[in-house]
Amino acid sequence: MTNLDLITLGRACIDLNSVEINRPMEETKTFSKYVGGSPINIAIGSSKLGLKVGFIGKIADDQHGRYISKYIKDVGINTQNVIVDHKKHKTGLTFTEIKSPTESNILMYRDETADLYLEPSDIDEEYIKSASSLLISGTALAQSPSREATIKAARLAIKNNLKLIFELDYRPYTWKSMEEVSEYYQLMAKMADVVIGTRDEYDVMENIQDGTQLDNQRTITELFKYNPSLILIKHGKDGSFAYTRWESL
Repeated sequence: MTNLDLITLGRACIDLNSVEINRPMEETKTFSKYVGGSPINIAIGSSKLGLKVGFIGKIADDQHGRYISKYIKDVGINTQNVIVDHKKHKTGLTFTEIKSPTESNILMYRDETADLYLEPSDIDEEYIKSASSLLISGTALAQSPSREATIKAARLAIKNNLKLIFELDYRPYTWKSMEEVSEYYQLMAKMADVVIGTRDEYDVMENIQDGTQLDNQRTITELFKYNPSLILIKHGKDGSFAYTRWESL
């Protein structure tokens, strides 16, 4: 098996982005189609930059699923551990409206999507062993059986000395409660070598529901008690901050 630099795991869906700017969704009639979903987009970008990349995920046996499969093969992504769902689950869809140069919104359809039906038995240890790093998306933890498959993959990565990267990638769809999000996000973040997310996503992980935003120092102080050695916190237009364990000692 070809050695891979990176494997990403999680959702692969379709993004339909508005072609018409400065217009609400209600008035938008034309959209451009793209492969979407943070983990697959990271795989695509990494492959285009010259890395050897694989993807673990379940895609629907429908027109959109076939579009995704062809697209990622064409950009050089290894699809050996991409599983086609034959139980009539559908491809997730995300619509983007562009209201102004600085304001956009998304509308996601995530019910019964194929990626959430990735099963523990779909996870191949030999495939994971072929890579240097595994990146896991937080949306893959939102529902069973994808949740258990994701945790299994993370544990196999640790067992086989891969660098484990956890991208929080919080989407409220399919989660049942903030407590549930916090529980599984903290579980994965404490296992990971690298944790990536926005400041708001870290607040979700820490179960902040009163509108108070925690500061970065408190976040990194807590996480550096566990396995992470690099924590990335994005603050939108105010920039991003990278913290290493060694700088915090």
